[in-house]
Amino acid sequence: MIGRQDNENIWLLASDDVYDWNGGARIVRPRWPWEFVQMGNCGSPIEIDEGWLLMTHGVGPARNYCIGACLLDRNDPAKLLARVTQPLLRADADERDGYVPNVMYSCGAMVHGRTLVLPYAVADSFTRFATMPLDRLLAAMA
Repeated sequence: MIGRQDNENIWLLASDDVYDWNGGARIVRPRWPWEFVQMGNCGSPIEIDEGWLLMTHGVGPARNYCIGACLLDRNDPAKLLARVTQPLLRADADERDGYVPNVMYSCGAMVHGRTLVLPYAVADSFTRFATMPLDRLLAAMA
């Protein structure tokens, strides 16, 4: 399982008991200012030819949420291969106001062909969709 066990980092967890997920390995920690407060996963990893694509959310100063992504090794998902240095999505001026201001969040995405399809919530008030060619996304990773 992928989760934010410590409220700050992304962990890969394993368990023989579906009710007990203690331990595990921290695989992604906040690195960029837009994710310094905390980060977490946006749904389950997606298997692509290059590995496991994991959509993430980062929380930066003033509780601004952004959406990012990273790539995990296909055979060893505890191994981080690459990640975006800049958020894929951040709230525009028309996306800041709502029930919870400055929040962009996704609970999952899918890949259709070689295109990422990403539904995301804005300010806990409405939903939008974004698409991006996988090759462009992978090129943005370091």
